[in-house]
Amino acid sequence: MNIRYLYASVALVLLGLGFEATTAVTGIAAAEPQTLTLGAAAPDFDLPGIDGRDYSLSDFDSAKVLVVIFTCNHCPTAQAYEQRIIDLHRDYAKRDVALVAISPNDPLAVRLDELGYSDLNDSFEEMKLRAKQRDFKFPYLYDGDTQKTSREYGALATPHVFIFDAARRLRYVGRIDDNDVKQPTSHDARNAIEELLAGKQVRVPQTRVFGCSTKWSDKRPQAAESLAKWNAETAELAAISPTDLHQQLTKPSDKYRLVNVWATWCIPCVEEMDDLVTIHRMYRGREFELITISADDPASKDKAQKVLKNKHCSARNFMVEIKNQDELFDAVDPEWQGAVPYTMLISPAGEVVHRVHGEFDSLELKRVIVDHLGRTYAPRN
Repeated sequence: MNIRYLYASVALVLLGLGFEATTAVTGIAAAEPQTLTLGAAAPDFDLPGIDGRDYSLSDFDSAKVLVVIFTCNHCPTAQAYEQRIIDLHRDYAKRDVALVAISPNDPLAVRLDELGYSDLNDSFEEMKLRAKQRDFKFPYLYDGDTQKTSREYGALATPHVFIFDAARRLRYVGRIDDNDVKQPTSHDARNAIEELLAGKQVRVPQTRVFGCSTKWSDKRPQAAESLAKWNAETAELAAISPTDLHQQLTKPSDKYRLVNVWATWCIPCVEEMDDLVTIHRMYRGREFELITISADDPASKDKAQKVLKNKHCSARNFMVEIKNQDELFDAVDPEWQGAVPYTMLISPAGEVVHRVHGEFDSLELKRVIVDHLGRTYAPRN
């Protein structure tokens, strides 16, 4: 077995057992890479694309200009620039300009709370989902396993742009433009492409880069530590009256409320609680909270409490003190017909904006949540 893959396998086993993966174990250098200097030759690469084929530098030999953009799925800045990357490819594809996007991040080094602006992590499989969702027409390559290419280029953030001339010498490095969520005033990458196509020197060859830092593999221990910390949180189950529950769900709030009705005797309910806990950890740092409601008889409170504890569900967990089932239905949602599981997303205004009767699709639910919360940072003042 190749020693690199042996080290990686050992690291994954240790992470699964709750141990910290160290640089000594993984064999991955922790030093911050240096960004490629202007005039340097483009480093070659051999990376898998989401379209099922591998790509190297020679695949773009016919292009007069090569644009390499390091970007990813989860970063709010990268998501803010997705349409502009799509537009760059569309506008220059017929003008002898090749564009290739590379995801530099190790998905195992990304904490769940770093996914608060996304429905997807940065795994290869989830890159395929994002490319399909956004209809990427350009190659989208994965470098998350070894990160060798990302280190050689010195990709510091997502997005980070490298533009090479016909001789594959670096002529521009930095940002796409000067603003991610407002109207840009300096179209730096486009200006560099136009100047190279015209045979001119790039007037502004280097700009500062801004966005999410590259998630190097030496950050895996921090990701594992965050899981251990969340798992240590208490999972409380509080009794509540139907009237108080209804008020909790309908009163104005500063948060979106994801409400899930479950029961210990409902196997799908218990199974999908793992996804609910993940969703809670992803979005709770934003204007979001998870509320679970046990439909069990109050006499089974200890059993419900045990499930919540085993699942590490540290959300706001309630068990309703009712005289009959209709009280529970009316307190939760008049449109709920009573079958569990039942899930709904409530806006800060107290309006139900999404309902799922029965089991939810985790990816679809995350997509609904993040589309309401927003995928990018608020505009800067």
